[in-house]
Amino acid sequence: MSLATNSRVIRIAHSPDPDDAFMFCGLATGAIPSGVYELVHELGDIESLNRRALAGELELTALSFAAYPYLADRYQLLACGASVGDGYGPIVVGRDSQAPLAGARIAIPGERTTAVLALRLYARAIAPAVTLETVVVPFDEIPAAVAAGEADLGVVIHEGQLTYADSGLALVVDLGRFWHEQQRLPLPLGGNAVRRDLGPAVAADLTQLLRRSIEWGLDHRQEALDYAARFGRGLTGARTDRFVGMYVNEWTRDLGPRGRAAVAALLSEAHKAGLTPVMPPLDYVGVVA
Repeated sequence: MSLATNSRVIRIAHSPDPDDAFMFCGLATGAIPSGVYELVHELGDIESLNRRALAGELELTALSFAAYPYLADRYQLLACGASVGDGYGPIVVGRDSQAPLAGARIAIPGERTTAVLALRLYARAIAPAVTLETVVVPFDEIPAAVAAGEADLGVVIHEGQLTYADSGLALVVDLGRFWHEQQRLPLPLGGNAVRRDLGPAVAADLTQLLRRSIEWGLDHRQEALDYAARFGRGLTGARTDRFVGMYVNEWTRDLGPRGRAAVAALLSEAHKAGLTPVMPPLDYVGVVA
């Protein structure tokens, strides 16, 4: 790996959930040396990371693909580190599996999350006349809010996709399955991006470091799962394994042509629907030929 000659501090931010923890485990534990870079790991829910990226605060950050049209002038996507749902994804849950969208108060994890973009695309497809009433709730509090009647429906991300039934809730719609049925493509949820002002050499270095961390986790699965389990809320060992397998896999190692096509399709559909302001250029660091 060709590393820049001057040591520098790089803030790396990701969500406090098992799949992100798994992919960053190699770097966070020192199993993958960071060379001349001093890596400072910061955790935050994905909506807060989207907002921090809008302010340009972070050198390398996880973000929602749905937020990228607002960030493309400042950040460049990495070809590795993506979370992709291939025929599955974020879900809408309720106290009744037949609960309608019309008139529902919907708890969401953030306005610029990909899960909410997928919800809006779903609503336009099945009920174009419906205006969604949403309220932002911390992602890990959404199942409890729906169970308590504080919201009629909830958009559930992260490990809540496996644990929602523990709160007595029912699946209303799987947004990843909807997307696959519409597009015959996986649903790209979140990725990693590097700030453009760092320059191409540093961007390439950081991409290689993250890819090596992902590969370390995949090659040392149990060690990485043990680390990731610290970040799972309500997950058993088996559920942690299942959840990580859903979102850390070959798509994460490299999006590949089909994964990049899925990102382009998602953002193109969003722009055509008037849900995002622009269709951003999609240039990636570290594409594997």
